[in-house]
Amino acid sequence: MPINISNLHKAFCLVLSSFFLIAVNADTQQAIEIEKPRFIEGIDYIVIDEPPSDNEAALALQSTAFISGRIYDSLIYNFTLPEQTSSEATKRINSQYNWYKRHPEYMQRVWSRADLYMYHITQELQKRNLPMELALLPIVESAFDAFAYSHGRAAGLWQIIPGTGKYLGVKQNWWYDGRRDVLDSTNAALNYLESLHREFNGDWMLAIAAYNSGAGNVRKGIRRNKRKNLPTDFWSLPLPKETRAYVPKLLALKKLYQDYSTRELLPAIANGPHFQVVETGSQIDLATAAELAEIDINTLYQLNPGFNHWATAPKGPHRLLIPNAQAENLRQGLKNLPEDQRIKLARYKIKSGDTIGVLARRNKTTIQAIRQANGMRNNNLRAGKYLLIPQASTNLTAYTKSKDSRLNNLQSRNRNGNKINYQVRSGDSFWTIAKRYGVSTRQVAAWNGMAPRDTLKVGQNLVIWTKDNQNNSAASISAPSTTKRIRYTVRRGDTLSGIAQKFKVKTSQLKEWNRSKLKKYLSPGQVLTIMVDVRKQSAT
Repeated sequence: MPINISNLHKAFCLVLSSFFLIAVNADTQQAIEIEKPRFIEGIDYIVIDEPPSDNEAALALQSTAFISGRIYDSLIYNFTLPEQTSSEATKRINSQYNWYKRHPEYMQRVWSRADLYMYHITQELQKRNLPMELALLPIVESAFDAFAYSHGRAAGLWQIIPGTGKYLGVKQNWWYDGRRDVLDSTNAALNYLESLHREFNGDWMLAIAAYNSGAGNVRKGIRRNKRKNLPTDFWSLPLPKETRAYVPKLLALKKLYQDYSTRELLPAIANGPHFQVVETGSQIDLATAAELAEIDINTLYQLNPGFNHWATAPKGPHRLLIPNAQAENLRQGLKNLPEDQRIKLARYKIKSGDTIGVLARRNKTTIQAIRQANGMRNNNLRAGKYLLIPQASTNLTAYTKSKDSRLNNLQSRNRNGNKINYQVRSGDSFWTIAKRYGVSTRQVAAWNGMAPRDTLKVGQNLVIWTKDNQNNSAASISAPSTTKRIRYTVRRGDTLSGIAQKFKVKTSQLKEWNRSKLKKYLSPGQVLTIMVDVRKQSAT
């Protein structure tokens, strides 16, 4: 719809009230009206926060289109999920909405974190023509904490569990966890949501629920309701408690951002890119990369949370996300830095008894990296020969967001009670350690940056916090325990529940203690580990 320049200011006010976009074709200089603020070819844009004067508008008309400079305006106009108006939906959405409104400090913290990532996520959603509400899903999942790790072993902004990450083709190794990487995790999460949307015949409520609890749980709920001739929409399904709240949380956030008075309390996020992708071409020390880019290491990790240690991964991805203003610094720095100087290689004389595995652990690197640096075909070492070992270019404490540094900061955090430093022994599990100190398995895992299903290693150092009134002197760590570890040989006719009853333990505990041994069925002669409380046992 053509407009003349004298009416442009008035038209812009209409833009603010109706969220329509007035644009100018860069080739024809003809004003056109676009129904949604999506970037299209042939149009140049400027970003503004306030209506311009007529003079400013006239100047802008030469080559620009108007779009709100705040990203939540772009979000809101692209919200497309259908309104949920049933009484059950309204009740559950309002419950979550009221919580968010009562906690503005929390929302401000979360929205501030989103600043780094939100523009990229919205652009990916627009490319795929997906509902813009999905950009708010990381608030529900991780509170936009790229380093978040849950008790269910989910990691990153989108909280992807290891198995789902593997299914989606996300790299996970010692050097790199793509579940935390901004680009890889967003791509994987959106791929997964699209596949769930197709699986549930275009029902976004069911697809989003399945993202949280798994498609199997949603299918199970649908089958159950069909058998009982009950509705099979999300609001009617018997889903896990967490999932029943999950979809309402997302829809409550949508409502929160649609409430103009509420979102005005949130920090402004510019509707433009925060970072650029810089190709490195090979592995590089992160401290070196930060120095070349002229940014601090914290900023580098915050934009590249997928890298676990002091360098990028030897086999990639060979790229870094860098703030716009410093991206060119890194590009130019890489041009002047030979590839063989991007990683420090220390010359080491092999001693009798050395193994490549021990050397890798000692130098915070991997066997593969050592072999690659030395052109080795196997792990064999010869005493007296020299080995090049990849090492961090500076003290490891400088890598403030590496996996080891994050764990050290977490374990050093002061909590209420007495702190105990505990070293894992053979036969230990989260359950036995938690029981010994009167705490929960989730607490022990959380204090140590782990999930209760993670594997403990003999010699691993844990911290445990106990109540002030408990006797938790160092001597208590080695005090005789009433729990005894025994080995039980399975007999013909044995069942897990029968064995659990015999030794006065729970079936779930048997499964935890023997995770690596248990298959679908018990076999006579199979040996199980059982942690028994000798006070409860009668002669057997």
